Amino acid sequence: MNSATNLATSRQPELPENLLNIDKLAAATLQREPYDYLVVPGFLDQQVVDAVNADYPLIPSAGNKDYESYERGPVFDAFIEQLTSPAMRDALADKFGVDLTASTTTVTVRTFSELSDGNIHTDHWSKVVTVLVYFNDGWEGDGGQLRILRSKDDIEDYAAQIPPMSGSLMAFRRCDHSFHGYVRYQGPRRMVQMSWNRPSRMAFVSQKISRLGTRLMKLVTRGSGRV
Repeated sequence: MNSATNLATSRQPELPENLLNIDKLAAATLQREPYDYLVVPGFLDQQVVDAVNADYPLIPSAGNKDYESYERGPVFDAFIEQLTSPAMRDALADKFGVDLTASTTTVTVRTFSELSDGNIHTDHWSKVVTVLVYFNDGWEGDGGQLRILRSKDDIEDYAAQIPPMSGSLMAFRRCDHSFHGYVRYQGPRRMVQMSWNRPSRMAFVSQKISRLGTRLMKLVTRGSGRV
């Protein structure tokens, strides 16, 4: 489905040509422990956040979704275009010291979190760098705040806790100990996730199978009441 014509697409806010503050990304401090990650507050200016939120995909349920399957407005599409641009790719490649020129990209969008979300994981092996951009005005409590974890089985053993505040970006280099997750939270939690992936057909198919398995497990868990 293309950008929705039913949304108020005639509304064209005065926005800068460059929606992303890539200069702030370039200036951000790369944290090395317990793995390579960085946080960029103000990656999006507030006027950009407001415009993207106004055109955000109309997703009625929890989970990471394919944004192209939902109604959305043109500002959101413009944001995704710049997020997946060569300029953004090159900035992250330089920051993390990796070659992303042949990498493919995957973009998913979240509107809500449910109690089965936030489990500790490293991200799929096919991913090289993962980027999260948040669109939530204000945040209270520990629930839903991403934690950079030191181990695979203790949500309280964290090096940093990152509130999912509007306009902030978090990125990390995936590895076998890039554990992250968050304390259970149910409610609105807007986030765009993009990853640069290993350029192979096997990596693509394996990631798709893994995402399907995660969805099926959530359905089983929800049906059994273990959430």
